[in-house]
Amino acid sequence: MAEKRNLKWIQMAVVLFVAPFVQIMAQNDPMANPEAVVTCGNARFTVLTPEMIRIEYSEKGVFEDRATFTVVNRNLELADFKKKEDDRFLYIQTDKVKLKYRKGTNPKTSPASPENLSVVLENRGCETIWYPGKKDPLNLKGTCRTLDGSNGDNKRGELENGLISRSGWAVIDDSWCVARPDGGHSFAMQHNAELGFDWWTERRDPEALDLYFLGYGTNYKKALSDYTKIAGQIPLPPDYVFGYWYSKYAVYSSEDYRTIMAELERNEIPSDVMILDMDWHWNRGNGCSGDRGGWTGWSWNTNLIPDPEGLLDEMHDKNFKVALNLHPADGVNRHESPEYFARMNADLNGKYLNDQQDNVSWAIDYVDFTKAFFENVIHDHEKTGVDFWWIDWQQHLTSHFTPELSETFWINHTFFNEMKKNRTDRRPVIFHRWGGLGSHRYQIGFSGDALINFPTLAFQPYFTATASNVGYGYWGHDLGGHAFTDEATVNNPELVLRWIQFGVFTPIFRTHATNDSRIERRMWKFGNFPVMLEAVRLRYSLFPYLYTMARKTYDTGISICRPLYYEYPETEEAYIYEGEYFFGDDILVAPVTEASENGKSIKTIWFPEGKWWSVATEELIEGPCRKTMSFTQEQIPYFFRQGAIIPYNPPTVMHVTERPEHLILNVVSGCPGEGMLYEDDGDSNDYDSVFATTAFKQSFKNNRGEYVIAPRRGNYTNGVHARSYTFRIHNTTQPVAVAVNGVETLAYSYDAKGKCTHIDIPRTDCATEVKVRVVYSK
Repeated sequence: MAEKRNLKWIQMAVVLFVAPFVQIMAQNDPMANPEAVVTCGNARFTVLTPEMIRIEYSEKGVFEDRATFTVVNRNLELADFKKKEDDRFLYIQTDKVKLKYRKGTNPKTSPASPENLSVVLENRGCETIWYPGKKDPLNLKGTCRTLDGSNGDNKRGELENGLISRSGWAVIDDSWCVARPDGGHSFAMQHNAELGFDWWTERRDPEALDLYFLGYGTNYKKALSDYTKIAGQIPLPPDYVFGYWYSKYAVYSSEDYRTIMAELERNEIPSDVMILDMDWHWNRGNGCSGDRGGWTGWSWNTNLIPDPEGLLDEMHDKNFKVALNLHPADGVNRHESPEYFARMNADLNGKYLNDQQDNVSWAIDYVDFTKAFFENVIHDHEKTGVDFWWIDWQQHLTSHFTPELSETFWINHTFFNEMKKNRTDRRPVIFHRWGGLGSHRYQIGFSGDALINFPTLAFQPYFTATASNVGYGYWGHDLGGHAFTDEATVNNPELVLRWIQFGVFTPIFRTHATNDSRIERRMWKFGNFPVMLEAVRLRYSLFPYLYTMARKTYDTGISICRPLYYEYPETEEAYIYEGEYFFGDDILVAPVTEASENGKSIKTIWFPEGKWWSVATEELIEGPCRKTMSFTQEQIPYFFRQGAIIPYNPPTVMHVTERPEHLILNVVSGCPGEGMLYEDDGDSNDYDSVFATTAFKQSFKNNRGEYVIAPRRGNYTNGVHARSYTFRIHNTTQPVAVAVNGVETLAYSYDAKGKCTHIDIPRTDCATEVKVRVVYSK
């Protein structure tokens, strides 16, 4: 099944080079195809897919055809369905669900019952009935706004419901009158010509019922894929965000940043992003600002950073992208930012001043404020060299001006879309908090201030993978933990190492901690730094595979980190072993999240059906099975699916933005399989159409293996035209003969202990097929 799944996506990627990009490039259209809509009095039903039906009810008979915070597209390919009615009921049936509605009634009853509306579907061979208001104790959950205060799994109860459930159904309640967990509501949106992107507006009937019923059974992947068809695709982030981010909340000066960059270089630590936390601006709490500033600030603290443009130029010269931290809730203050205050106040003619008239209040929900703010403050910093923004805490949960408007969601929407409109030379990206359904359109997520201990680390694999159930596939954590717990854990080298090793197999690879002199995040200061460095290098090796999976996330709606039950929904262990997850299609990860005993970590791992190559222990494990394994601190429990071909960067790569002329192909031999390499220029907005793919394929019969690199298809700027390769073929016996494109070669070696054959392929034009045949000893 896995082989067929991979092949299908590979075929799709190849077809896209000659197809007209109808599906991917289609514009979002919130107006549904009229043929998909059935109106019955004050109720309206829209058949979006065979499994998904929108259910509306308005006492006024007024329905919403504009985009909302959650849903931006309803014009999907028409699904087949049958409609019939009698004197009492309307019936709508697809090949997946059957809907029955009592005419002239509100679908929602009190108490909840199927009296007025019901939907029947088949789930796990049984008939299941749903009706509005029915509780779902089997929902597989989604995510929550923040891990602030996360200690062990105390945040588990805060996870919102997700889009898939073992009940076989899930519901999106997009009614305006139903508050989200942060107190915000799902407003309508329509285009604002002055700003150039969609803006919030009142619903036509704020009291109307607006539900989306999802009856996908155990076809979890299709549920998520179809969700992104109505809620928008998960954008492909720029390549640099997948590299290492250096981040620490500390009172750093320009010289401190120069020292950090020099030490990263001296210790040969690959890195791509430099975060400047809140003390880049005036902050009276840091002892270097006098009585000026606070959590919110917009002007450079020239006591610490006297030449901001010069410092950012130096960072760019060393191949870093730069982000500044923002806590925007307190507006623009006359004393902290006199120049920005004057500009804003002049543009707004004194509007939004607080009672003391020393502050332009934060009013991001108004067009005039938003326009003045971006033009006067944000664009000015971006001209100085700021690449993207970290939008941190301190927003009010809902706006003081528009109480039902979620500050988190709306700030994310405005910052992302302003960057998309104004900085067309790069992909929009922000680092922000989860703001409810629809937030996947504004990657990347900042999970917040977790406590430093092993139990908190142990919760994060589950938390990260489960967020995929709402399409929120780009959580970035404070690797190492954020806040002090006790002296035993604060700088525990093993704990920091295991957090970093977990981070290797997460979407965003960023160490961080709070402003506490007791907490160290310069990994080169730890005694086990060589092991930490190997983890960082592994992350950079993985980049070609990781970026390929990120493109697949954009195409399919399936996030990089995903729970085991996506692949094995009928298997109970896939739900029980929540500390394991898939990293893309072909890597199973089971991070070590407990302290070792005598240098060894004992872990029981469930292996699904199939065979899995243990990279750490160099053995093939046949599933399904539970296996108790032992790992040293140098070892990370991750496993390649047999048949997989996983591309790696060479170990010399120091930035993920590099495009090396040599790649390593990790092959787990013994059965047929495929792999894929996706490439583009890394930061352009034309990745819909300007990209390239290289397909890999292997077959195995008796003692003979064949491994093929197909000609690269497509094109993109700044790509290499020719490459050399090293095949790293796991799970083999000693080769007897090796031929490359029909010519025997001696450019190979064999590691008997690791059961691995290494074959070097000379530099070859990327448009040329490479075929390797190996005869192994029996």
